[in-house]
Amino acid sequence: MLLKRWLTLCLFAFSLVLNAQIDDAQLDKLIQETLTTFDIPGISVGILKDGEIIYSEGHGVRSLETQKDMNPNTLVGVASNSKGFTCFALAMLVDEGELSWDDTVRKHIPEFQLAEPWVTENFTVRDLVTHRSGMALGAGDLMFFPEGSDFTTADVIANVKHLEPESSFRSTFRYNNNMYIIAGEVLKRVSGLTWEEFIETKIMKPVGMVNSKASYYRVKNKSNIIEAHTRADGKVIQIPHDWSPLANPAGGIVSNVPDMLTWAEFLMNDAVTKDGVRLLSSRQFHELWQLQTPLRVGPNDYYSSNFRGYGLGWFLTDVKGGHKQVYHTGGLLGTVTQFTMIPDLDLAIVVLTNQMVGGAFNTITNTIKDSYLGYENRNWLDRYGKRRNDFLAETDSLKVEIFNQVEKAKVDSCIPKPNQITGTYGDDWFGNFVISHEGKTYTIRSERSSQLVGELLPYNATTFVAKWNNRSFDADVFVNFTFDTNGKAQSATMSYITDITDFSFDFGDLDLKRVD
Repeated sequence: MLLKRWLTLCLFAFSLVLNAQIDDAQLDKLIQETLTTFDIPGISVGILKDGEIIYSEGHGVRSLETQKDMNPNTLVGVASNSKGFTCFALAMLVDEGELSWDDTVRKHIPEFQLAEPWVTENFTVRDLVTHRSGMALGAGDLMFFPEGSDFTTADVIANVKHLEPESSFRSTFRYNNNMYIIAGEVLKRVSGLTWEEFIETKIMKPVGMVNSKASYYRVKNKSNIIEAHTRADGKVIQIPHDWSPLANPAGGIVSNVPDMLTWAEFLMNDAVTKDGVRLLSSRQFHELWQLQTPLRVGPNDYYSSNFRGYGLGWFLTDVKGGHKQVYHTGGLLGTVTQFTMIPDLDLAIVVLTNQMVGGAFNTITNTIKDSYLGYENRNWLDRYGKRRNDFLAETDSLKVEIFNQVEKAKVDSCIPKPNQITGTYGDDWFGNFVISHEGKTYTIRSERSSQLVGELLPYNATTFVAKWNNRSFDADVFVNFTFDTNGKAQSATMSYITDITDFSFDFGDLDLKRVD
């Protein structure tokens, strides 16, 4: 009986090894097809298995304009994959006895204040990095997104008190970048180093991430760095790099495939460098990968997962047979990335892109992961490709309907007159929008975020459409006015015209009141 069981286990292990030997040619073909299916200029991919890099390649181009090749050394903004570094840095201070995860934020930032007094007094460093503040998804992101605003870290700390909660404190997962900006300020006040200095000197350098920087603006040699791309008005175009250093602790790191695989190897070696230096105690490292905020697992989960949630800077779940998966994604204007580790298989997968399509990195990561977990080909390319096409068809159709209505509204006698809506409207945390009228054209402009300017188009008797001049945003919004008894607009709210808009265009949290 024991011999039979041993033979069965050996056959299973042998089968798993065979499945794990991904053919480079097949992977090359998949990535090329992914580029075409999702209309992405360039992708770089890396696989680490058992401490060895078994795949590290770039495909396509890093710039549509220059047509220079994407290669594994091409630098990419990894965006929210930076959050794991922020939490690792905080854990190092916990190890040193300078900080506790359960310190109140006000212990280190006395001026910190949220909308509710009890939450303010009880909000901890742990709460900053686990997306359980009670505020809505992306609340306050307009303070740093898109690039070109004049907000500072002090402004973020001062303004979060104006962001009304959507749910009760610690009850619900709602992704929040501004709490990470504040976590970066905690790191600075406790350590005496800026977030960027700490990440580069205390983590990147000893780990061996020789080409990475803590911010786009700290990269001196930009000869091999991506250009950003996105779909605008139905066509993929190259756009200027867009990132505010204000949000570096939430998503500022620039890296490449070799360095991200070095980071993965270090993490899966229990935070011990290749030189044998331990940067974090086992206890604190273990804490980073413990569930803090639970998330729902769907009834038809692709990987038969039993749990899912967020740890300290990482998403956590189990995949087929109980393998713990530690992962994160990241997105900027013009790029999305994915970083995945399955520590008990000693497996890491890195996918870096220069276009804003998550289905692409999911296609590649899942296909690679499946081969190690023993799944047969589940054709993720077709699955995600169809989902993407259906979504684009739906959103493009909605846009056509909305702008057809805009055309009809041009001759609608119920549309408000200029003197009813022009003026300045202020929001407590974001500042003012100015609505002006010249000739036949309305303009809407943010006073604090230079790129948020566009045409305001009549839609119906109470609603206009803000059509931003920068068409790469894909973030046009309804502007919904309320009027007094004299027919003059006194306030306004905003809402996306379609669901394609990135959540960091946080127009939904604005509560605009007339101020002139």
